[in-house]
Amino acid sequence: MSCTASVFAQVPEQDEYDWQNLPREYSLKLTRYRYPKPIIENGDTMWTYLLPELPVYAPLKFKNEKQIRKYNKLVYNVKKVLPIAQRVNAIIKETYETLEMLPDKKSKEEHIKAVERDIKRQFTPEMKKLTYSQGKLLIKLVDRECNQSSYEIVKAFFGPARAAFYQIFAWTMRASLKKKYDSENDDKMVERVVRQVELGLI
Repeated sequence: MSCTASVFAQVPEQDEYDWQNLPREYSLKLTRYRYPKPIIENGDTMWTYLLPELPVYAPLKFKNEKQIRKYNKLVYNVKKVLPIAQRVNAIIKETYETLEMLPDKKSKEEHIKAVERDIKRQFTPEMKKLTYSQGKLLIKLVDRECNQSSYEIVKAFFGPARAAFYQIFAWTMRASLKKKYDSENDDKMVERVVRQVELGLI
């Protein structure tokens, strides 16, 4: 949403991490599929479900202390910003559902303005506490959770002019709201950490 452009606060990068005060509200994106017809065996009706695959990763091997610090920093940053990205996704879903029920353009515009005010009130204090690297990670995780970039989200809700404004603001901070999440290549390690965080393994 529009708050995404505010993530680039002037907060120094941390060498020591406050692990005790990280948010813990993580949700695992699991889609269960129930087969359309049940199995009837000995008079008992049993529904059959296809459960999603859960990843199993080999233990990491670090070459030096620098790699360990880099990994710990990534884990810390994911744990800090993943809940924010998941909350953004929840807000988007709720907003879309509400807009579908509103009768006219005026009421929809009024609701969008109310959502924007609520987002700024709710997220701005958190955004100001994020470091530069956490802000860039948040942009990618928003794309992961919402299946659309921060730029696309702002454009859809607030129009192309507002989206362009926030994109220019992000450029001044050497970032881009159009940044996509690439779990197979550039963000392969991030995806590993995210999945393990969601499963409560780290």
